[in-house]
Amino acid sequence: MLTIAPGELVLTPAAMRTAEAAAIATGTPALRLMERAAAAAALAIDRFAPALPTLVLCGPGNNGGDGYAIATLLRARGRAVRVAAIGPVRGEPAVTVAGRWTGPVDALITAAATPLIIDALFGTGLQRPLSASVQAALDRLRDNGATVIAIDTPSGIDALTGAALGRPLPADMTICFGAMKRGQALGAGRALSGRIVVADIGVALPDDSARLVPPPRRLALPGDTHKYRRGSVLVIEGAADRGGAAQLTALAALRSAAGVVTIAGPAGTMPAAAIMRRRDAEAVAMLADPRLGAVAIGPGLVADQRGRDWVYRLLSGDVPLVIDAGALAALPATGFAEAQAPRILTPHDGEFARLFGAIGPARVAAAVAAAATSASIVVLKGAETIIAAPDGRIAINNHAAPWLATAGSGDVLTGIIAALLAQGMALFDAARAGVWLHGDAGLRGGPGLIADDLPGLLPAVLAAL
Repeated sequence: MLTIAPGELVLTPAAMRTAEAAAIATGTPALRLMERAAAAAALAIDRFAPALPTLVLCGPGNNGGDGYAIATLLRARGRAVRVAAIGPVRGEPAVTVAGRWTGPVDALITAAATPLIIDALFGTGLQRPLSASVQAALDRLRDNGATVIAIDTPSGIDALTGAALGRPLPADMTICFGAMKRGQALGAGRALSGRIVVADIGVALPDDSARLVPPPRRLALPGDTHKYRRGSVLVIEGAADRGGAAQLTALAALRSAAGVVTIAGPAGTMPAAAIMRRRDAEAVAMLADPRLGAVAIGPGLVADQRGRDWVYRLLSGDVPLVIDAGALAALPATGFAEAQAPRILTPHDGEFARLFGAIGPARVAAAVAAAATSASIVVLKGAETIIAAPDGRIAINNHAAPWLATAGSGDVLTGIIAALLAQGMALFDAARAGVWLHGDAGLRGGPGLIADDLPGLLPAVLAAL
């Protein structure tokens, strides 16, 4: 039995700007916020890279103002500091803060590198590709081997989507003001942000619904536990020649601590003697058993008459479902208009596009829209898996490994989530916890991992919680 906390807040840039505007409107001057940000950043810089000669890259906006304030503080502490800028800063409080810098200001394009570079060029405001001159400067600085610390977001990263807007300057550490931004958890932003440090600047933060998936926590089992209390899972098998997929799902559910796992479908070999098999008619009768906690359908399923009959029957019932693979292709043409069962959809990009249309660069927004359209929890699988709920809650999981990109890996995830549902977890929590467990098993497996390895890794994953 598991429980899972909400996780670390991940804000959109717009939400952070709104929070700062609210703080200013209620009496905290913008200059005070910038001074707090600079003080917190300087402290983090001193801890991460003490005493190194430093070059601070300053842009024309508030991120550049942060850079000037940081440079002034570091210089006052005895560090050798230089500033390089694109041009003069514009707007308050950046102009006031820049005026406190009494050292020289070099042109960005000609600035000589130092062992430590502080990137305060654009922050979260960049939404268009880097200019040719800025790109040339970053390319030159990238090749000198310096340690790089980014202020709020590495230059060249879209702070909302994580997309690269050119060739960003990779950071060894990124100091985020207030909260982590979505672009640092996604795509190139995740890869290039380095270590994330969140600096409190005294602003009340909104809950804009997105959070990182944290590790679940394992609860002690009560002394009177029995197998049905640990969860009963039914797995609907597909065609006889595709039975291996459903068997992976069933074994994963069993290894995720479900107490009873049953496969319904054509007779065949079984992955474990503890897994039971039932004919379809017997499995239909199981749907009325109150001890049944969840049904997993899709792995190995064919969108033929049998597959469609199972999907329609389950959607009209009340047992929680995990719908994957072939079951996604067998969904009714009317979509979810008449569906009643609580459900989790687990599509990869291709399946998602067939159901909901092209994803585009904004993966989070696409998942949120799909969850609202389908009235389902949507688990959009990928390097960073997005879990979205119809009520707008969002979770981003980046606790995973590229070795999970192997045939059958998604079938295992389906079984893990089904087991957690059967144990009584809420849909959104089961999806979040299941994705984390799956990712942790992948990390433990390492290079050479195949999906068959994953169920065997799950007991160690659970034991470590």
